[in-house]
Amino acid sequence: MKLPLASTLLASLVLAASGALAGEIQPYDAATFASLQAAGRPVVIDVYAAWCPTCRAQAPLVSALMKKPAFRDFTVLRVDFDTQTDLRRELGVPRQSTLIVFRGKREVARSVGDTDLESIERTLGEAA
Repeated sequence: MKLPLASTLLASLVLAASGALAGEIQPYDAATFASLQAAGRPVVIDVYAAWCPTCRAQAPLVSALMKKPAFRDFTVLRVDFDTQTDLRRELGVPRQSTLIVFRGKREVARSVGDTDLESIERTLGEAA
């Protein structure tokens, strides 16, 4: 029983110490998501489709926000709308251009189809 807890703590410490994931947008990985959640870190799940004009409009906005000091500890994990259907079902995502914000294991905000910078910033701010 102590080994899984120790492994989770070690992964959390490595993530916190490296800071390599903070402020980055990267492909969704279940292990990374679990480690960030266990560490209580803010995570944005970005459900994206390359063919989606709304997703393409959101992407530079989210990238710009990740450069702001208020979001330096955030990690954005991008979910492929077309290929990660099981994960989409698990998260209750009916369509692309969905942003789900977690603080640790708790979902704190969600938006769908939003392309307004200030509105997205407020949504992400729920986990700051």
